[in-house]
Amino acid sequence: MKKTILITGGAGFIGSHVVRLLVKSHPDYRIVNIDKLTYAGNLENLADIENKDNYKFFRIDITNMRQLRELFSKYSFDGIIHLAAESHVDRSIDSPLVFIRTNIMGTVNLLNLAKEQWKTGMNGKRFYQISTDEVFGSLDEGGVFTELSSYDPRSPYSASKAGADHFVKAYHNTYRLPVVISNCSNNYGPNQFPEKLIPLAIHNIVNNRPVPVYGQGENVRDWLYVEDHAKAIDLLFHRGRIGEKYNIGGTNEWKNLDLIRFLCSIMDDKLGRKKGTSAGLITFVTDRAGHDFRYAIDSSKIRRELSWEPLVDFKKGLDLTVDWYLNNTTWVQHVVSGQYKRYYRKQYGNR
Repeated sequence: MKKTILITGGAGFIGSHVVRLLVKSHPDYRIVNIDKLTYAGNLENLADIENKDNYKFFRIDITNMRQLRELFSKYSFDGIIHLAAESHVDRSIDSPLVFIRTNIMGTVNLLNLAKEQWKTGMNGKRFYQISTDEVFGSLDEGGVFTELSSYDPRSPYSASKAGADHFVKAYHNTYRLPVVISNCSNNYGPNQFPEKLIPLAIHNIVNNRPVPVYGQGENVRDWLYVEDHAKAIDLLFHRGRIGEKYNIGGTNEWKNLDLIRFLCSIMDDKLGRKKGTSAGLITFVTDRAGHDFRYAIDSSKIRRELSWEPLVDFKKGLDLTVDWYLNNTTWVQHVVSGQYKRYYRKQYGNR
C-alpha cells in the first residue's frame, strides 16, 4: 500500500462517510479505522465497504494507551485523521468528565504516539484534528467565525474540543509535529444518530411524536451536508498547509424553528400527509443551559486555497436525508433499540 492512514471514530456519523470516501477514492491506501463503538458508533454504517482489501477495523478506545500502543506497533502510520469524540452538548452537560477523558486525554494519547512513531522523520506525515465551530462560542446577529476568531467555548463539549485543539497546536509548536486543524459547522445527512436535531425530527414525525424545539427556536446554525464535509477533509488531509487551521461551512444559516418547519413541509409531501400536519407536532421545550445563540462560518480560506465548495444545496440535501431515513427504517430501528450492537458481535465476536 502507498500509505497507511489511521482514522479514529470512523464508525460514527461523519467518520463513516470519511472512511467510505477514502477507502473508495484511494484504493492504494490502507485505511485503518478504530472506534470504541459507544452508542453513536455503528458498524452497520460501513457494511458496504467492510470487506474491501484496503480496509481494517479495530475496536479500540483512544483513552486506552495499551490498546493504542499495540495498534501503533502493528502499523506504521503515514497519517492520522482524528474524529473520535464525544459530541453531544446535552450529554456533556450531564457528564463532563467523560468528554474530558475522551476528547482531551484521548487526543493527547494519539499525539504522543504519533510523535514517538515519527521521531525519525516527519516528512510526509500528518496529524489532522477534526474540530467544531462551537469552540468559538456564540455570535450575535452579525459577524462570522474566521480562523483567527478567539476561542470562547460555552459548554463542556466545546471546552473539551477547544482543549484538544490547543494541544494539537502546542505539539506542532513544541515538537514540530505536522498538524492540520479544521473547524466545521453543523453536519446533516444519512447515518446520523437520532439524538441530533434533524434525524430526531424525522424519526418523531414518522411516528407522530412531539418534535422538541429548544426555547422559541430562535437559535441559528450553519448547515453542511456530510458528504461535502468528507470531501473537504480529504482535500485538507492531502493539501492543507502544515500548522494551519481551516474553517469548513455551508454558508447556509437557518433558525432552528424555520428549519424544522421546512423539514415538516418536506415530510408532509413524502408521507402523503395534509400540509401542516407535521408542523402540528412541534413542541417548545425548556432551553438548553448555556445555549449558544448563533454560529456562522467563514470558509473563504479553504475555498481560496483548495477550490473547495459545498456542492449539495440545502433543499436537495434535506430531500436526500429524509429519503435515506425513510428507506432505511431497519437501520433506524436498530439504532433506537440498540440492536445495532449485535452487528459488531456477529461480525467480530468478542474482540
